[in-house]
Amino acid sequence: MKDLSSDPKQKAILDSAWNAFAAYGFRKVSMDDIARGADMSRPALYLRFRNKEDIFRSLVQYYYDTAAQDVTQALSGEGPVPDVIAQAFAAQGGETIEAMLASPHGLELLDTGNTTASDIAEAGEARLRDIYADWLQHQADAGRISLHGPADAVADAISAALKGIKSACTNHTIYKTRIATFAALVGAALRT
Repeated sequence: MKDLSSDPKQKAILDSAWNAFAAYGFRKVSMDDIARGADMSRPALYLRFRNKEDIFRSLVQYYYDTAAQDVTQALSGEGPVPDVIAQAFAAQGGETIEAMLASPHGLELLDTGNTTASDIAEAGEARLRDIYADWLQHQADAGRISLHGPADAVADAISAALKGIKSACTNHTIYKTRIATFAALVGAALRT
C-alpha cells in the first residue's frame, strides 16, 4: 500500500471507513456512509474502491504494513531482550488493536478480516513471523539469547500466541496485560 501521507484523499477514505466500521460494524456500513465521512460523493468513492470489502482489505493491508514497520523498529531497539520483546509485542498491536478492542463491533471486525481479507492477513502474519525469526536468529548468533528450536519455529509459536491473545481479549486493558505477561515469559525463556 502506498504511503497515505502522499494521498490525502485515500487517507480520508480509510479514516472514514475505519471510524464507520468501528462505530456501526462492517455489515451496517454503506458506501454512502464512508463517502460522507470522507467528504466526497459516492461516485467519487467508487472511482477509488469497488466496494466496502475492497476498502476493508485496504485497511487490513495498512494494519499489517504499519505493524511490520513498528515491530521492526521496536526489535532494533537497545536494552535487555525481555524489554525489546515487550516493545515489539506492544508495537504489533498498536493503535489499531486498541481501537478495535474499544469498539462494540471489535469481534465482528476481526471476523470480517479473517473472511474478507484472509489472504492479506495470512501474508501479513507470515511477514511478521519472518521479522521475528530474523531477529531471533540474529540475537542467537550474537549470543544474546538461547533458542529452544529453530528461529522460524519459535517465531511461529510467538505469532500464533499473539494472534490468539488478540482474538481472546474483550478490551485493550486485558490485551495489554496479556501481551506484557507473554513478553515476560518469552524473554525469560530466551535468556542465555
